[in-house]
Amino acid sequence: MPAHPHPASAARAAADKGSAPASESGAELPAWDLGDLYETPESPAIAADLTMAEKAAIAFEAAHAGHLATLSGEALAAAIGEYERIEERLGRLASYAQLLFAAHSTDPERGRFYQTITERVTSISSHLLFFTLELNRLDEATLARQYAAPALRRFRSWIEDLRVFRPHQLGDDLEKLLHEKEVTGHSAWSRLFDETIASLRVPLGGEELTVNAALEKLADRDRAMRAAAATAIGQVFSANIRLFSFITNTLAKDKEIIDTWRRYPEPWSQRNRANMVEDEVVAALEETVVTAYPRLAHRYYALKAKWLGLERLQHWDRNAPLPEDNDRQIPWDDAKRRVLDAYAAFSPDLAATARPFFERPWIDAAPRPGKAGGAFAHPTVPSAHPYLLLNYHGRTRDVMTLAHELGHGVHQVLAGGQGYLLANTPLTLAETASVFGEMLTFRALLAAEAEPARKRVMLAAKVEDMLNTVVRQIAFYRFEKKLHLARRKGELLPTQIGEIWLDVQRESLGPAFEFGEDYSVYWSYIPHFIHSPFYVYAYAFGDCLVNALYGVFEDGHPGFAAKYLDLLRAGGSKRHRELLAPFGLDAADPGFWRRGTDIIAGFIDQLEAISA
Repeated sequence: MPAHPHPASAARAAADKGSAPASESGAELPAWDLGDLYETPESPAIAADLTMAEKAAIAFEAAHAGHLATLSGEALAAAIGEYERIEERLGRLASYAQLLFAAHSTDPERGRFYQTITERVTSISSHLLFFTLELNRLDEATLARQYAAPALRRFRSWIEDLRVFRPHQLGDDLEKLLHEKEVTGHSAWSRLFDETIASLRVPLGGEELTVNAALEKLADRDRAMRAAAATAIGQVFSANIRLFSFITNTLAKDKEIIDTWRRYPEPWSQRNRANMVEDEVVAALEETVVTAYPRLAHRYYALKAKWLGLERLQHWDRNAPLPEDNDRQIPWDDAKRRVLDAYAAFSPDLAATARPFFERPWIDAAPRPGKAGGAFAHPTVPSAHPYLLLNYHGRTRDVMTLAHELGHGVHQVLAGGQGYLLANTPLTLAETASVFGEMLTFRALLAAEAEPARKRVMLAAKVEDMLNTVVRQIAFYRFEKKLHLARRKGELLPTQIGEIWLDVQRESLGPAFEFGEDYSVYWSYIPHFIHSPFYVYAYAFGDCLVNALYGVFEDGHPGFAAKYLDLLRAGGSKRHRELLAPFGLDAADPGFWRRGTDIIAGFIDQLEAISA
């Protein structure tokens, strides 16, 4: 597990307490209170935790560096327990800084606080770096002796996951150098990207909109508004494309240097190792989805063009509402009820785990300038609880997003019992609960809808969400693969990156679309390419996995709900093969991914039948 959560937030906690602005439907939206982590950035507890963690890390290094091979199994288990406690304290600090920054990314004080905490945490954790490196140098005979101790069994899977990286490990001095330079390397470029995106304003209709608010206009009912928004967004991205291209080129080269030193064969190899998934499994997923492009995206968007009365779709028609979609507003309380009811119908225990997110200030839902776009669930640390960030506009898609992020939150709560080192789920399984929560909510909403036209709208919206999750994310993955391989031959011009982007868009979305050059810059705002290279296929992995899993549920698999909750509670203590085995599923089976794409194709079959 990474020592601390991924970058993102910082400063006056008072601004993150109390009520939030109203949604477009008029209801007051919740705001989170980060006081369960720390009261304010000036809280004495922060300085105390930094001091305590630093002293503990230095003492830990002095006591154990160079001695792991001589420890008994019980002593090694005790050392891992102490390591876990120090890492969790650092994780709490990093989480607080990240969440503050995400809530108001344009606040310079939050940026300063976030950077300060990141630097201190990185410096302190450098004293712990020896531990995992030395664990990986233990020979198999020594480990076999230590594994005989019952106390070490709890951490065995964590140790084995660490040792996946053994062939790619460098010398201690190099590892320490790379660790300490992270704050001026990848983390610094990520922060520059985040602050740049948060500060951009898109002039539209006499207003200056945030990027997130402007992107929302691409789903507007008025086609002229969509076109104007697309043009304005493209102009703003184009004005900043040299900076975005430089960040992208720099990080791709940085990754190439590190991958070369670590002897990773391909740019995506490290991500697959971190996800505890075999290269051939990811390749099978990619091949299955690409082969399915014509019967999924190409077929659906041809239908959509016909529904919209258009010969060809422009990129800004992709998320256009259907003509009969009245886009009615869904108040927050109604959204909460619908999601919780769907969860409860599947499992009262699942709903009981989800309910505290609404009863306590664990969600920040109101859109506002300077706030991170999109949505996420942050696990923080097992001794606290997760927090959810949303930008709720009251649309059906926003209800699905709530169901998705709440699924993450529930997963994180249930996995928390594994402890800090084992709670973190590999990305390939991290999307399981979120996508499953979405599916439960969608099926419940569809079953409750009596109006045929509304059912078609809901079914089409679900198909679009699934295409965005499966087809679009695999296209993103292929974009990253092509970009990183091309970067190895030299720095890429913005136009070259744009050409790669347009190629994968044409391939994935099909002949129903006409892509203009203005769309060639739309790769530049996607944060996953910057923060977590090759992350994106995890969405498609999770969606197809859940489709297969949901099919088992619909077939009446005995004890499904209890087995599903056990899967979530396992966190990162088991790999995908072990977790799927109780359901009779195997991701290495070539038919597994086809089963996932068949669910999407089946929904499109229904839409074709309705439209005939």
